Amino acid sequence: MKQALVNMLTMQHNMNTRVHENWVDQNFEWYRAAWIECGELIEHYGYKWWKKQEPDIGQVQLEVIDIWHFGMSALFRDGREIEQIAGEIESELAAHQPTGAGVRESTEALALHCLQTRSFSPSRFWDLMLAAGLDFDSLYTAYVGKNVLNFFRQDHGYKDGSYVKNWAGREDNEHLVELVASLDGGAEDFAEQVYQSLSGRYRELGH
Repeated sequence: MKQALVNMLTMQHNMNTRVHENWVDQNFEWYRAAWIECGELIEHYGYKWWKKQEPDIGQVQLEVIDIWHFGMSALFRDGREIEQIAGEIESELAAHQPTGAGVRESTEALALHCLQTRSFSPSRFWDLMLAAGLDFDSLYTAYVGKNVLNFFRQDHGYKDGSYVKNWAGREDNEHLVELVASLDGGAEDFAEQVYQSLSGRYRELGH
């Protein structure tokens, strides 16, 4: 687990650096982004008892991945190095007894912690991850895929508005899920494989 955590933390650091070179020193309110994503997750899951709602689990899981992006970013503080952060996450999760709470309850517990402490709780996130039907392997695969897609977007004009998000009538996120499913998430060059697959399909569909 620790190596996978190191990989994800490194990828997140690289992505944040792409957006702002000295992002760690900026003290951005990552906890705020995380709890707002929690609200978006609840919208997809449903909370309105006064009308019929069906949970959109696919979208809920995508929101869980987005929360993880912001959560990991929030853990880069007080001069902590990536190896140290990964070790602290691993230790916290090893000592954690999952609550078994549902999606809404787990989301609220994580959001409340973010608001009260202005930080991020890996163990509360773990409860939400499990409630949403994900395990660590699926979190890792989905996170790496989304991170690579974010880099791909940046490399293909996302910032200046020239990037085309819809490929042959489908969003790039949909193509990503399809491509990742055909790859080995445990491969050392998994991230590189994802990028190459995205590039191939992007060109293939005329962009």
